[in-house]
Amino acid sequence: MRRLLPFAAVALLLATAAARDGFDRWVDRTFLPDLLADTSVEVRDRHGDLLRAYTVEDGLWRLGASVEQVDPAFVDMLLNYEDKRFFEHVGVDPWAILRAAWQAVGQGEVVSGGSTLTMQVARLLENSGTGVWQGKLRQVRLALALERQLSKRDILNLYLTHAPYGGNLEGIRAATLVWFSKEPNRLTPAQAALLVALPQSPNARRPDRFPSIASAARDRVLLRVAAAGVLSDGDVEAALSEPLPRKRYVFPVSSPHLADRAVEALPDAQGHDLTIDRHLQSRLQTLAHHTVQGLGRKLSIAIVVADHEGGETLASIGSAGFSGEDQRQGFVDMTQAKRSPGSTLKPLIYGLSFDQGLVHPETMIRDAPVRFGTYAPQNFDGQFRGDLRVSEALALSLNIPVVLLTEELGPANLMAGLRRAGTAPKLAGGKAGLAVALGGVGMTLEELVQLYGGIARGGDAMDLHWRLSESSVESHEVMSRSAAWHVGHILSGIAPPAGAPRNRLAYKTGTSYGHRDTWAIGFDGRHVAGVWIGRPDGTPVPGAFGAEIAAPILFDVFQYIKPQLEPLGPPPPEAILLSNAQLPEPLRQFRGRYAVFKAPSNRLTLTFPPDGARLADTGEGITVKLKNGAHPFTVLANGVPIAMGVRRDEVALPDVGKGASTVTVIDAAGQSDRVEIWVD
Repeated sequence: MRRLLPFAAVALLLATAAARDGFDRWVDRTFLPDLLADTSVEVRDRHGDLLRAYTVEDGLWRLGASVEQVDPAFVDMLLNYEDKRFFEHVGVDPWAILRAAWQAVGQGEVVSGGSTLTMQVARLLENSGTGVWQGKLRQVRLALALERQLSKRDILNLYLTHAPYGGNLEGIRAATLVWFSKEPNRLTPAQAALLVALPQSPNARRPDRFPSIASAARDRVLLRVAAAGVLSDGDVEAALSEPLPRKRYVFPVSSPHLADRAVEALPDAQGHDLTIDRHLQSRLQTLAHHTVQGLGRKLSIAIVVADHEGGETLASIGSAGFSGEDQRQGFVDMTQAKRSPGSTLKPLIYGLSFDQGLVHPETMIRDAPVRFGTYAPQNFDGQFRGDLRVSEALALSLNIPVVLLTEELGPANLMAGLRRAGTAPKLAGGKAGLAVALGGVGMTLEELVQLYGGIARGGDAMDLHWRLSESSVESHEVMSRSAAWHVGHILSGIAPPAGAPRNRLAYKTGTSYGHRDTWAIGFDGRHVAGVWIGRPDGTPVPGAFGAEIAAPILFDVFQYIKPQLEPLGPPPPEAILLSNAQLPEPLRQFRGRYAVFKAPSNRLTLTFPPDGARLADTGEGITVKLKNGAHPFTVLANGVPIAMGVRRDEVALPDVGKGASTVTVIDAAGQSDRVEIWVD
């Protein structure tokens, strides 16, 4: 008998080993479900804050979550309530099962479950029930397999991503965003306790529908974890009196149009990090919503803000509200719509003209009726102002002077300037004409902000971008530093709208033909912004002007960006800072590209005697005849005044003298003419 005992022990050990090996093979052969379940695509701002998320299958909100994103106090509370030995067991906790069974026998009902967090993850991954023994066995097997292939942190992450929290919510982040309108990184003890209790009966304990049941479940969690020493008595007392959330918050829908563009551009990406500043975006969305409330029912608004130093888009509002149910067509992204820019291209034309040496800000230019074939541009008010400085013509946004400059530049050069700025202007016809200067080309709000950003950067094109991973590409020079400074200096001197701060914001307004679009684009030393207001369907808005509608909103936008504007900076060393009288003669008055060689038709002219004439001295002097010019005239012979205050176009000069003489006439406007004669 004694000899049989060792053999029995050996046999038992062998049987145990075989059973263990068979058990291991059974666990190792476990088919694992897909651990990479779809989670909501997230679009985040420059700081990582959620701008927008998209539902997964069946309309579920399931946001990815990790332990690092969650308040540590919640994790402590969860483990103490659900699975105290989580970091010690291998997926199944025999002691918890025995405890649950003992409590059930002793009290005649189920007091606590024996499922570990790993078993709950197994159930969530396969969406299996808990009441059938086959399902429970499958959870045990899967839990053991998960523990062999994943770390404890990975298993916790799966729970934080898949745990149900009522309705179409899965995962801790979806829960905190909907129930508390916050990320789960900072939770009150009451909030954490509710989130521990919800997954056990996610629909029966919904606080918005069954507040008493939810409150009781939360309080049980609080009292149990308090008994375990996780919370102090003071924390528990405060948590028990904290009200439950009584409604679901909606998921963030910030910068929805840009979020859709990001997802459409990279449809396989799970996350998209944008350059948007969520707080600025939210404030400007509210501003846009309030702005259109006082306007027509069909009007919409679009706003773009960028940092022109780096070209990063900080805010992008495509409409007053992201909805297609109203007449504003909120789903249409008006930052991308090609519309007529009205007068907003004028700063570019003047800057290019400065660089070409056609004019200087102090150059006089004539605002008078003009015709180019069948095209006869008119000023917006139908008036003409005669000669005025170029800087005044830009500040007053006069049409005729800028068309004159465009005719000298050539519309093709204007289009080339737009392309160097990084824009893609759209022509209705095949060839650019002079009407481009007044808005006869399609531009988007983003493109206009990009154009003005280049001017603000000292003439270097701004690479406007909105994806955080992108960096600025090599830029092209749109205009010289001096030209850009002159343009910015002129624009900053334009009077602000009524009630707006006199902060020297450099800005320009525009109104398209038929009052279909109103614009205001502006910049300071750091930021550039643009506002469009109109109807998405392109129908006219009678009486709408950019200066009256869009400009006040632009000034409001800069108030939201920062309380004080940043200065534009001093002029570059090469900038010519002279008065009109100090300018070279060709730059004092704009007369077109041939001004140096061809006198204007209405200039002062000495018509008699003709240049080179040989005259006889009759003793009665020489008669001089004049044409055009402004009275009074001054006549000089060989540099010496011999007649002053002349107010007639014909005058006799008695003291010219014999021999060669130079006769010069100067009018009141400073125009002059002269002839060389010989008197016998």
